[in-house]
Amino acid sequence: MNWRYRANATLEGLTGYTLTRRPRRQPQKPPPKTPPKPPLELQRLPGDQVRAPEDPAHDRLLRAPVFLLSSVRSGSTLLRVMLNSHSHVHAPIETHFRRVSVGLGTDPVRQAMELLGHTHSDIEHLVWDRLLHRELTRSGKPVLAEKTPSNVFAWRRIATCWPDARFVFLLRHPMSIVQSWHEADPGKRPMEEAVPRTLSYMTYLQEARTHLEGLTLRYEDLVAGPEAELRRLCAFLGLEYEPAMLDYGRQDHGGFVKGIGDWRDKIRAGTVVEGRPLPEPEEIPEELHGICRTWGYLS
Repeated sequence: MNWRYRANATLEGLTGYTLTRRPRRQPQKPPPKTPPKPPLELQRLPGDQVRAPEDPAHDRLLRAPVFLLSSVRSGSTLLRVMLNSHSHVHAPIETHFRRVSVGLGTDPVRQAMELLGHTHSDIEHLVWDRLLHRELTRSGKPVLAEKTPSNVFAWRRIATCWPDARFVFLLRHPMSIVQSWHEADPGKRPMEEAVPRTLSYMTYLQEARTHLEGLTLRYEDLVAGPEAELRRLCAFLGLEYEPAMLDYGRQDHGGFVKGIGDWRDKIRAGTVVEGRPLPEPEEIPEELHGICRTWGYLS
């Protein structure tokens, strides 16, 4: 029996109390800081809604634009330059227009926009429309065709912004997409990332195909029989087929720059290159089986 126990037993017998060590006071945590509000120009207007134009005649300059929806590494740059070689179609470089946002940095301008009846998205739609319309009018052609692969993630908003838009869906074997995405930059795009990264594009593309009307093309058919596929595309767009679409190497299509389209020698060659052999079923990861079946590449 140690001395602390004996002392406590004696004290308890005399007084009914015992001595205990005072618990060490824990340092009080400071109250959580309220995160600062973002600057006004980064705040959306309250009650923001994505909606169709209330007054299409005045809210939209662009009429019946064409949007080419595809995954990355699906041959969309090839199809773009073919379309751009048509005398009636302007297909610019990837514009990434949906990333253009609007900052309203003062209370008066925010009040004014609300009193004018605009949501924040309405204002962005006006800017998007003006940007693409400028591209079209400067080209001197009547039809705009825009292709930015990340548009698949915003297909609902694009269809809402331009209710008269037309859609072309470009498919490719999912495993070929994976391999091409990896090979475009092997150091920064390891194969273990290739499946989930590209599958997200394919998933949204299929969602768009399910909800939107449009024309579906396959990359494999486009490179195997380009004239037949381009004739189908022109018929869908209400255009006459032009042989110049196959001679796209003679046209100026803007810069082939990484980040805004395919930049490799194959697309610069100016001639259609045969597609790679399709993967064998056993080469396809299980994660891709569903989309392969949906697109008819796997039974």
